[in-house]
Amino acid sequence: MKHIIILGDGMADHKVERLGGKTLLQYARPEYMERLAKEGRTGRLITVPEGFPPGSEVANTAILGYDLNKVYEGRGPLEAASIGYEMADDDFAIRCNIITLENGKIITHNGGNLETADADVLIKYLNEHLGNDRVKFITGIQYRHLLVIKGGNKHIICNPPHDHPNEEWRPLLVKAEIPEAMETADLINDLILKSQELLAKHPYNIAKAAKGERQANSIWPWSGGYRPSMQTLMAQYPQVKSGAVISAVDLIQGIGRYAGLRIIKVPGATGLANTNYEGKAQAAIEALKKDDFVFVHVEATDEAGHDGDLDLKLKAIDYLDKRLIKPILEAVEQMDEEVCVAVLPDHPTPVELRIHVNEPVPFIIWHKGITPDDVQHYDEESCVSGGYGLLRLNEFMNELMKI
Repeated sequence: MKHIIILGDGMADHKVERLGGKTLLQYARPEYMERLAKEGRTGRLITVPEGFPPGSEVANTAILGYDLNKVYEGRGPLEAASIGYEMADDDFAIRCNIITLENGKIITHNGGNLETADADVLIKYLNEHLGNDRVKFITGIQYRHLLVIKGGNKHIICNPPHDHPNEEWRPLLVKAEIPEAMETADLINDLILKSQELLAKHPYNIAKAAKGERQANSIWPWSGGYRPSMQTLMAQYPQVKSGAVISAVDLIQGIGRYAGLRIIKVPGATGLANTNYEGKAQAAIEALKKDDFVFVHVEATDEAGHDGDLDLKLKAIDYLDKRLIKPILEAVEQMDEEVCVAVLPDHPTPVELRIHVNEPVPFIIWHKGITPDDVQHYDEESCVSGGYGLLRLNEFMNELMKI
């Protein structure tokens, strides 16, 4: 039996009055997710351990069966692995967003949907002016980049920018958890302030301002750590002999790299609603011919949730269903070797809150011959009655590997 996990980042949601008091999944009733729910078994999963933030780095690592208390080091080191930066023992790597500030507030966490080519120019510009033997800025994807500080102390308090839309940014600056981390906190805050001065002068933002468009006018570092110690997925689960991960997001690619999975990069995969769903589906189908385990991650639903864009999130759910799940399911049904298909989000990103929330997510597990439960729909409420009940953390992967 081969296994594929299809994950719609932030896909779960709350009831929305504009949708008649339904959640987005209840309103959309995505055809192929609904079919898998009717023919398979469902349940809910707690993806965030107690004491951890409800971030994608936490939830996706837990879904893959890892104990966060043993391996968690934040997003920075995972994204370093994804972009090929080999961390030294004294490196502190921290995720570095380029964001939009206006009137003293965080407007967007994504720099006005910054494109990678433009971001690369800005990151190199910042590294030229602020980088040195200790500080290095490294380009990632779109608004998601990396800041590496030699000898940095990870015991700092950072606020993810996507958790604070339309809030004043100054009270959200980095703070030290312990006295020894004060120097690192001060350094990062100084870099934030200097980045604002530099980015305001850059031709990219001058042009944006002239057009009345959102500027990419500040860095915002958060979620840092040291090089994590993770076993490969193959070492944790003997059923997995080889595997692959498909995602447009550095963070997920980094988790995959530490987990020993092949990183498959699909042309046109953007991490937004305009991503190449068909290309991801075909890449997953080809990977299933070679590998025992495939993890397909789609970011679009999460980004739409953070933007508070109800229509776009509904569209992203529909695209995920019809343009990715449908072709994968049709191919799986024709394969000689049986394949187990799982579908779930990593956490909810409610469009009316625009932030991640720590709540159980609905999941489906389907394969030919599975004994279905009585659930007829795939949504946050229906799956409460699912045959798997409420699972916690690595229990999901353990159940999946039993099949």
